Parts: sequence; structure tokens; C-alpha cells
Amino acid sequence: MKIIEKLQHTFALSREGAADMVKACISVTVTNMSFMMTAGVLYTLIKDMLNDNLTKERIPFYVIASIIVLALIALTNFIQYNATFLSTYKESGIRRTSLAEKLRKLPLSYFGKKNIADLTTTIMADCAMIETASSHWIPELIGAIISTSLVGISMFIFFDWRMVLASFWVIPVSFLLVWASAGYQKRAVRKNNGVKLELADGIQECLEAVRDLRANNAQDSYMEGLDVKIKKVEKEALFTELKLAVCVNSAAIILKLGIATTALVGGVLLAKGTIDLLTFFMFLMLVSRLYDPMQITLQNFAAIIATLVQCERLDEVLSHEVQTGSEQMTNKGYDITFDHVSFAYNDDTAVLDDVSFTAKQGEVTALIGPSGGGKTTVSRLAARFWDVTGGKITLGGMDISKIDPETLFSAYSIVFQDVTLFNQSIMDNIRIGRKDATDEEVIQAARLANCEEFVCRLPQGYDTVIGENGSELSGGERQRISIARAFLKDAPIILLDEASASLDVENETAIQTALSRLIKDKTVMVIAHRMRTVSGADKIVVLSDGVVKESGKPEELMQKNGIFAKMVKTQTEDQKWVFS
Repeated sequence: MKIIEKLQHTFALSREGAADMVKACISVTVTNMSFMMTAGVLYTLIKDMLNDNLTKERIPFYVIASIIVLALIALTNFIQYNATFLSTYKESGIRRTSLAEKLRKLPLSYFGKKNIADLTTTIMADCAMIETASSHWIPELIGAIISTSLVGISMFIFFDWRMVLASFWVIPVSFLLVWASAGYQKRAVRKNNGVKLELADGIQECLEAVRDLRANNAQDSYMEGLDVKIKKVEKEALFTELKLAVCVNSAAIILKLGIATTALVGGVLLAKGTIDLLTFFMFLMLVSRLYDPMQITLQNFAAIIATLVQCERLDEVLSHEVQTGSEQMTNKGYDITFDHVSFAYNDDTAVLDDVSFTAKQGEVTALIGPSGGGKTTVSRLAARFWDVTGGKITLGGMDISKIDPETLFSAYSIVFQDVTLFNQSIMDNIRIGRKDATDEEVIQAARLANCEEFVCRLPQGYDTVIGENGSELSGGERQRISIARAFLKDAPIILLDEASASLDVENETAIQTALSRLIKDKTVMVIAHRMRTVSGADKIVVLSDGVVKESGKPEELMQKNGIFAKMVKTQTEDQKWVFS
């Protein structure tokens, strides 16, 4: 159904959640109509009393009618509660689970375009806002519109149409006024969200860089900038509330005009004898009871318009294209071949251009070159963090764009330059490489990565909790834990992005020795700036400005006296300095 699909995208719902929202709106409508029935029973009772028609035979009818109406109100309220609140909480769980599953399947390039504060806001605050809208605002709004329309149509049929117009004309006009300002409201909310994200980014950056700030005596100046962002959030929040209040209160003022028009038209018709006194007072009672709830409905309408911004943000994640592919790998071997590969982060920003080379199984292929030359991009493309914009990359002859990313990752052990550790024990951090590994296997991987030397000095050894992102460890120790994960996973392909950058010469030598044992019959791709790191490589690929400038064995490139030879010579000369 188109209505279900529209609700799914508009309010970031699952199909079941959209269907439940339709049921919730219907239940609210029925509940509202059941409350309206009390006015109908009361109107009939008063009419009989005024006309002396309230006989003993009629009294049981009103008693039974009152009991039925009260039972109907209780029943419809129970159904409404289940259809709105319980269904909303169920959908909220589905939404958060779906969001987590979606984030798990999104290409890793997506996270490079989003900052952590933005994603955290989407997962937490936006989901909470939509939950409130789904349980309190949307069903109440739609139910109120439908029930009010039904009441208006019924009264138009059974009562004087002029009184109906005098009472109801303000309702569509008020809603149109709020709706006309929807774009204005959305812009205000987006601007408000923007300054909130700036503040969240600033707070997060402050917490992450607190050591550097203190080391450079920059905390005062940074806090001054943070204080400016806080005041900007306060100012923008006030302006946003003011803008929304102007829209809603203007509509509410128009709504109140209905009382005047009802009294005026009713007085004229009463004077002419067109309507009786009971009908006149019934309409006055109707507008006095109808407009206050409708004013709350207008506030809900404005809140829903504001919530649409959060819905758009959430739907942008849920509707984002995911990387798909076969879950069965039919590759023959683990040679990684770049075949005329081009790549651009944006359509107008080329990063790689016509890159071709093969990283063979059983060999170490080193990617070197100046910073910004495309080395890291090549390694990310090899693991399908992004999809190429031109050419193709194959693994054992199989196009990696046709392989499911999670299936592909099972063949890779990756050691990043920036290590991510968790506030758990060293044992648990290394076991991330392979969840079913035994303690003995974890310890063996740690020994290969030369971790045992510093682990033995810790109070609880491998059971020592290392703090958030390994804050209790040095940079080199954190790097070695990351390398131990790769050893433990023991995948056929190893990608090392400056894996030994944080190690001293002694530990780097130990790691190189361990790597030489690990890489047997495996495909190894190494990114490095230090020539010592790639001294044992079987193949060198020199990348500069996104183009392969040189490619071949180290001794061949030395004879060519090109970029590689120049880099080797420069670093060799740098190491001949003398302390004086």
C-alpha cells in the first residue's frame, strides 16, 4: 500500500511500524468519537426534558446508553493505549535494531563522511524524538483531524449548515497557517541542530585532546571557544522556540475567532427563529470543548513538522545504499590485482587514476611514496572499504565488488595506523581477532607480536583492563596488541598500514621477524614511509599523486635511480647524523 510506504519513509518506520501507526490513528479516532457520543446522549436527554418527553419508559434507555458509552470509552482507551504506546515502544526497539544492522552493513567510507557526534545524535536523540512523536503526536493529530471531520459532516447533515460553518471554518484555516510555515520551521530546526552538533563536536574534541591542551597551556583559550558555542546553542534554541511559538499562537488566535463567529451567527439565527435555544447552546458548548483540544493538536502539528527533520536524518541512514555481493567466494588463490583502477571521493576530486599492479600470494608488496599519494586509499579499496569508480579489483580472479563485504573481510587481517582498543582486558582485546580462540592461542599471538614483554609487567597480566582506547598503554604497546589480533586471525591476506610506526628499532626488528613467519603463503600489502620497514619486500609500488610512478623489485628500482632510490638515499643520509 502506498500509505504504508509513505509512512515508512516519512517517519523512518518499519513496514510493521507503519501498519501499527495506521491502527493507532484509527484507534484514536474511535476513542474521540466515543467521547463525542456522551455529548449526543446529553443533547437527547436535555431535549426530552425540555419537551416533556422524559417518561419512565425512557429513563432505562438513557441509563443503558450511558453504561454502553462508558464501556465503549474504557474499551477504546485500552485499545488506543496498546495501539499507540505499546506499539510505539515495540517499533522503537525495531528501529534501533534496524539502525544498528544498517550501520553494520554500510560501506566503511560512509563513516568517513560522518562525524561521531552526528551519528550518536541520530542513534540516540533522533530515535527518542521520533518515539515521542509516534506515541503522543502523530496518532493524536490524525485521530483529531478525522474525528473532527466526521463530527462536522454529521452536524452538517443533522443541524443547520450555517452554524457548522461558523463553528468549523477556523480549524482548516489554523492548520493551513501552521502548514504554510512548515519550511520556515524546518529551517529553524536544522539551524538549531547544526549548532548543537557543533557544540557536541567541541565537547568531544575537548575530552579527546585534553592532554594536548594542557601540555600547551591552551585549555583556557579552547574553553573560551567552547563557551561561545554554548551561548550560540542557547541563543538559537530561544530563537527556534520563538519562531515556532509565533506560528502556533497565530493559528491559536484564529482558532479562538470561531467562538465569536459561532455566537454571532447563532444569535442571528436564534433571533430569526431558524434554530432553537438548545441547538444554540449545544454549538457554544461544542466550540468551548473543541477548540482547547484543537489548540493542543496545533502544537502537536508544529512538533511533528519539527520532528520531520529528525525523520529525514534517520531515513538518510536507513535508505543509504549498502554494499552487497555473494556470500560464497570462488576465488583461486589470494592474488590481489588492481586493473586500471580509478577512484574519487567526490565526483570532482580524483584520488587514484589508472592504477594497475598485482600483490601476489606469498609475497610482500610495499606501497610507498609521498604523503597524500594514495597509499592508504589503495589498501582501503583492496578490502572494499569503498568501491572503485573505474576499473576493477580482483581477489584470486574474483571481482571483489561482487563479494559481500563481511565475507570478504574474513579473508583479511588489517592493522591500522590508528589503533582502536576497548576498555577491557588485554586478553579480550586480542581475542577480537578471533572470538573462539583459546587463551593459549591468544597468548601465542601476543608472543608473536612481542606483547609478552610488557604484559608481564602489568599487575594482572593478560587480565589487566587497559582503559578507554588503551589509555593505560604506550603507543607502541597499543600497536603491538593490534598486530597480535592479526596474528590470531591468521587470515590469508594481511594489510599493514604503518603497522610499526609506533615501535622502537628493537621491537620493530622483532615484529619484522614475526611477520616473516606469518606471511608464508599469504598476500601481504604494507604501507610504510621508513625504508627499513620495506627492506625485505618482494615488490615495491611507488604511488604519487594517485598514479603508479614505479613498480618492481627493490633492486630493480634502485638501478633505475628513480623516486624509490631517492627515498632510500635520503633516509640513509638522515641516519648518518652525529650527536655533538
